[in-house]
Amino acid sequence: MFASLNRFSSRSRNLIALTKIFFSVEAHSAIATTTASVPSANAAPKYSAARTRNLFSRINPFRQDYDVVQVLDQWVAEGQKVHRLELQRIIRDLRSHRRFYQALQISEWISSNAIHKFSPGDCAVHLDLIGVVRGCEAAESYFNNLSDKNKNEKTYGALLNCYVREDLLTKTLLHMQNMKDKGYASSSLTYNNLMALYKRAGQLEKIPEVLSEMKNNGVRLNNFSYRICINSFGERSDLSGMEKLLDEAELQTDISIDWATYSIVAYHFIKANEKEKALIYMKKLEEKLDKDAMGYNHLISLYAHLGDKDEIMRLWVLQKIVCKKQINRDYITILGSLVKLGEFKEAEALLKEWDLSCYTYDSRVPNILLIGYCQKGLIEKSEKLLRDIVNRGKKPTPNSWAIVAAGYLDKDNMEKAFECMKEALAVKEHNIKWIPKNGQITKILQWLGDKGEIEEVEAFVWSLRAVIL
Repeated sequence: MFASLNRFSSRSRNLIALTKIFFSVEAHSAIATTTASVPSANAAPKYSAARTRNLFSRINPFRQDYDVVQVLDQWVAEGQKVHRLELQRIIRDLRSHRRFYQALQISEWISSNAIHKFSPGDCAVHLDLIGVVRGCEAAESYFNNLSDKNKNEKTYGALLNCYVREDLLTKTLLHMQNMKDKGYASSSLTYNNLMALYKRAGQLEKIPEVLSEMKNNGVRLNNFSYRICINSFGERSDLSGMEKLLDEAELQTDISIDWATYSIVAYHFIKANEKEKALIYMKKLEEKLDKDAMGYNHLISLYAHLGDKDEIMRLWVLQKIVCKKQINRDYITILGSLVKLGEFKEAEALLKEWDLSCYTYDSRVPNILLIGYCQKGLIEKSEKLLRDIVNRGKKPTPNSWAIVAAGYLDKDNMEKAFECMKEALAVKEHNIKWIPKNGQITKILQWLGDKGEIEEVEAFVWSLRAVIL
């Protein structure tokens, strides 16, 4: 691949060796990810007066890999009391923000210090946290060591969640049968989890069977139960079965079909090129929106699939009125829809509007336009937009420059591609997870080697090495 570099003798061999470092990037990434998940040593916490009002206010500011045990110990050392309900609330809040490691630390601290006796509900939460942080085997071990008193529907359900989360279908089915035998499989959540697992396993035909079993066993169906089954019909192109089940769901007096279900149905009719049917359900979707910005985003995207610019703009205006505040995600949706239709003038105007109103710069927003320009062959315009962003004091992430570099590579403009890739490498700190694509780097190195610019090759490879190590 780098035969053109061989003429540089020993210096060339050194460069090729360095290049091999780059192409082992996946291994380095895996090591980096593993290392990042291991909590680092922590200095003793320091608190301002504002952070000492309650226990959560001390824990909350720290990074998610921070060891909070010392915070708990210091709280007690200061003579402060710990209350069961407060600790449960803190664990719940940490879980909702995906700070599972810290939530597990607190749960283990409660248990080891005998702060209060775990109820079956506490055991279920603890088991689930173990499964998230340490995996199913550790969760199984904890479950097996529970007393019979604490092995109830909650703890059985928590272990089932662990199996489902790790896509362990065989274990899920065996455990599910065990739950049925004990009379613990009576909640919709249990069956919904099984249907979700069948979906991920690609066994869509099994999902309606689970729904039928729920009905036969008197398990209450909810919106999610119907939605995932409706989607399974759509993904198998059984539009008649999909619509029939939706009609059944609409007749249920205790269920109000939400916009997400109508969005799924409309999407499958669009895929099948049944525009009139799709529009029926898109109208129903709109009736369910209320002030849900995510629902507006879905509906706008559906109209983009139909190529209806007027409806896209009507809904955008309505969303701005109803939802009051638009966030980056909303601009990503509307810009993506307009770019899909080739409506760059409107997209450019909206990008300026976003730039004036956004509180946080999010490179994903202008990237929509960068990609759109490149796909249309307007690479110079894409680069100009990116440099204008830089000139206004914004800091694009490396993937923004990589998009433009890829556009130049497609046009065989290697000089500009090399220039933009160097820009990407220079701002790597703005997105530490970004890694350049092997194919792009190969082309650039080959071009540099053919040029005979050994110093440039060396500098470029060393900059790659700095990025991936």
